[in-house]
Amino acid sequence: MREVDLGSGRALLIKEHGEFSAMAHKCPHYGAPLVKGVLSKGHVRCPWHGACFNIATGDLEDFPGLDSLPIFQVRVEKDKVIIRANKQALLSQKRSKPMARCSAVINSSTGFSHVLIIGSGPAALVCAETLRQEGFTDRIVMCTMDRHPPYDRPKLSKSLECTAEQLKLRSMDFLQDHDIELLTEKEAVAIDVKTRSVTFEDGSRMEYRKLFIATGSKPKPMIFKGKDVKNVFHLRTPEDANSIARLANNKNAVIVGTSFVGMEVAAALTDKAHSVSVIGIETVPFKKALGEKVGKAIMKLFEVNRVKFYMLNEVSEMIGHHGQLKEVVLKSGKVLRADVCVIGAGSIPATGFLKQSGIHMDSKGFITVNKTMQTNADGVFAGGDVVVFPFPPRNNKKVNIPHWQMAHVHGRVAALSMMGRAAEIKTVPYFWSAMFGKTIRYAGYGDGFDDVIIQGDLDELRFVAFYTRSEEVVAVASMNYDPIVSRVAEVLGSGKTIKKRDVETGDISWLIHKGSQ
Repeated sequence: MREVDLGSGRALLIKEHGEFSAMAHKCPHYGAPLVKGVLSKGHVRCPWHGACFNIATGDLEDFPGLDSLPIFQVRVEKDKVIIRANKQALLSQKRSKPMARCSAVINSSTGFSHVLIIGSGPAALVCAETLRQEGFTDRIVMCTMDRHPPYDRPKLSKSLECTAEQLKLRSMDFLQDHDIELLTEKEAVAIDVKTRSVTFEDGSRMEYRKLFIATGSKPKPMIFKGKDVKNVFHLRTPEDANSIARLANNKNAVIVGTSFVGMEVAAALTDKAHSVSVIGIETVPFKKALGEKVGKAIMKLFEVNRVKFYMLNEVSEMIGHHGQLKEVVLKSGKVLRADVCVIGAGSIPATGFLKQSGIHMDSKGFITVNKTMQTNADGVFAGGDVVVFPFPPRNNKKVNIPHWQMAHVHGRVAALSMMGRAAEIKTVPYFWSAMFGKTIRYAGYGDGFDDVIIQGDLDELRFVAFYTRSEEVVAVASMNYDPIVSRVAEVLGSGKTIKKRDVETGDISWLIHKGSQ
């Protein structure tokens, strides 16, 4: 792969098996340079977050992100390679797949939609867009308890000053142009699968032919005294993020919980707040997800940036003065000064409204779906953080993978399934986190790993960690080691296994320098 300048913009020129092709050079998701990604078997995988693009069509083949890439004409004359590109495409560096319009005549007050989607995260949005891309011409209604059109929620904890407008995934005009109706501040409170209807908090009802539930997760409830004290937040919305940033300015911030969200907020506040304290119940952050060694190395990065940790600890009370937070009391008896507190102590599925519905859920409240995202109720599908689904690499064990990228995949599979085109989940889970300008990338499903093999230098935060179960690599994480995580995702995605012994030797050049496999 080579990035070339065409005067009015740049393109990615690709030569695979003697064939030339050219397309936009930036990943539409966050603008990563695709030339630094992985070329393999007719597609390019983004080095940052693992999105895949077909080199012949530019089509998005794996997520995250919503858009595909424009492709450019290439011809070879003697020893010259000539690329012909549309100026507009060079400037925009992305394209949306063509979508059908709704052909049904609809009065927007009608209480019936052919497809009703509850939620407005990536699963919901990708479901709606996929239906239109695949030629669905009936009504689609998406309802959300959010005030805003779909936005990039993972950015909230990384850059707290962002507004909903800056974070939006699609404009209202885009949704209207493609006949995707959006009802904001519209919370579903009950579903009747017999009459195929959803009841909303405002008392209205809507009937459906097909229903997609993608309500995501909500903060795990915590038990402590002083629940009514102000300036204690769960980070859910852009307004929450903006308030946290404003209230923490030159003040004392306390973060409860060492989840990725909690730690990202702690990192984002270090250059604003007077002090940042983090309370966690484990010995080190991320122990369950990334293992003790990696957790410890990241904890050091925080300590160097003046973050104080109170581990193996919990909150017993929030103490206010005139209703405003002043102190956080720990179970150990320690009292921390606090002007703003953010709770990032994990989440539970937002499925309380389904209790009487007859839709099957497991003991933790996750909706169980089959490989085409169908629930046990006829015409009802679900996806994203709210589901447990059969995961092929683990012999179809039902798992919950609450990643932004995974939700996109679920949305697509559900849409195809609704249209009677059975598609299966063919993806490698991909996750990322950013703190202090450094990014952790992660691919695979590492749940239940029994060993971690680390190559590189943990102290320098330039490393790759392989998570193994018995003799097999099931996941990988890295910092400052691109594009290794996308490379491993590519190998795992092709159905190959990576053996523990292959990464134990210390020589992983076969992984780093592999050209196209």
